[in-house]
Amino acid sequence: MKLVTVSQMIALEKQADASGLSYAQMMQNAGIGLAKILHEIGQQKKWKKVIGIVGSGNNGGDTLVALTWLQQNGWKTSAYIVKRKDDELTTKYLDSGGKIIEQDKSFFHLSSFITESDITLDGLLGTGIKLPLRKEAAQVLEKVKNLNPKFVVAVDCPSGVDCDSGECADETIPANLTVMMAAVKQGLLKLPAFEKVGDLQLVEIGLSDEMLNEIKIDVADDEMVSALLPKRTLASHKGTFGTAFVIAGSISYTGAASLAGTAAYRIGAGLVTMAVPENLHSALAGHLPEATWVLLPHENGFISESNSLLPQSSAANIVLQNLNRATSILIGSGLGNKETTKQFIEKLLPSIKIPIVIDADGLRHLTNSPLLLGEGLGERSVLTPHLGEMSALTNLSKEEIQSNREEVAKKYAKEWNCILVLKGAFTIVASPDERLTIIPVATPALARAGTGDVLAGLITGLLAQGLNPYDASVVGAYIHGKAGLFAAEKLGTTASVLASDVVNTVPNVISKLETKQKRLSD
Repeated sequence: MKLVTVSQMIALEKQADASGLSYAQMMQNAGIGLAKILHEIGQQKKWKKVIGIVGSGNNGGDTLVALTWLQQNGWKTSAYIVKRKDDELTTKYLDSGGKIIEQDKSFFHLSSFITESDITLDGLLGTGIKLPLRKEAAQVLEKVKNLNPKFVVAVDCPSGVDCDSGECADETIPANLTVMMAAVKQGLLKLPAFEKVGDLQLVEIGLSDEMLNEIKIDVADDEMVSALLPKRTLASHKGTFGTAFVIAGSISYTGAASLAGTAAYRIGAGLVTMAVPENLHSALAGHLPEATWVLLPHENGFISESNSLLPQSSAANIVLQNLNRATSILIGSGLGNKETTKQFIEKLLPSIKIPIVIDADGLRHLTNSPLLLGEGLGERSVLTPHLGEMSALTNLSKEEIQSNREEVAKKYAKEWNCILVLKGAFTIVASPDERLTIIPVATPALARAGTGDVLAGLITGLLAQGLNPYDASVVGAYIHGKAGLFAAEKLGTTASVLASDVVNTVPNVISKLETKQKRLSD
């Protein structure tokens, strides 16, 4: 899915019309695509009654096209018309057998039809609205909202949302599903609007791939991610899926190593090698019996680069001697902030030639490092900072970063010559070539210690299996986000989700994506 501003969408439609795809045909494509999604929902839930709230603009037109198709395919439909004059679309709808409800001040008819309907289609206002809402539209939306409709589907966007800024009117009806036309409008992936959109689904309206490819920002979805998942054939063996080499943990953050290593296995790596301070081995080995282990010298439980008795056995040398089978490497999760560990990282990183993920304390030790200058770490490298780590790395305030996340991510991915995963609500994956993908997940379920270690392990495991760093980051971040949502749903609350719950629900997300992958290939 592509992410666009309102003005970009208008320009795309204008370009399409000039190329021979008329506005009328785009509306037909949008409306019929919307109707087919509703029809599929109806078949699953045994629903057959739908009411559309129809405004004067294009969203109202899309709604009428959808209602006409549904009426022709066995649904009982009705359209509540708000300030829309009779036109070809209303005539076609009436000819199909649909029922039009004229706007009334008491909302008596609206109330009865909303109560009886399985689905309420919100097609009152479109993407070009400006807040505050006019009185009449606000009253209609407030009335529908107070009626608590059974299942709301927003047409392109929930009415009352500013599709550029993400602001929304108090009267906006929360949707269970928003069916977007051609592309995701950027305001839908901002708060507070995102709280109103429900699930997101896209309908093609006939725009060519060439036109859409001019838009540089993608939004990850099931279809994109399932297509990128590593293929697993019956002839596979553990070597097929690579070896993830995880350098993690310290006496203060023992669990970080376990979470990262488990995540690398859960995402499908054939083998995970854990390089940890030697005194952590007994505590960790029983929790991850599938791993192999490389034990590193330490100072009070933190990796120590120096070994005065055996210089050739320094931590960096031990790692390099054990990388012969590794196909990816993670460094940073739970390492701590000791100077000896920083020396280890600075000595090791220039010698790493395989794809690498640098996370958490690994990032902290890169602050003001010359390794980020010049050619940087290279596109084989993935950096995964959260807001605080990004602030330390860039000397920008958190407010500066948060107010302009996409541009900041794009700038530093290019400057550091790496794949940058800027974590948080709507995690951003940025590449030096200015590609950008947004993960459409925002949930407090992931606001918990250890979830970043899970994400780092997921990306490392995907790199081990041969995905390129950009694709591995997109797939890992998407599965991570969906696993957080799945864990919260399973537990019934976001408050109780632990990082271990997130890593344990990764298989559920992969299973769903593999089903989608199989459907696409059939």
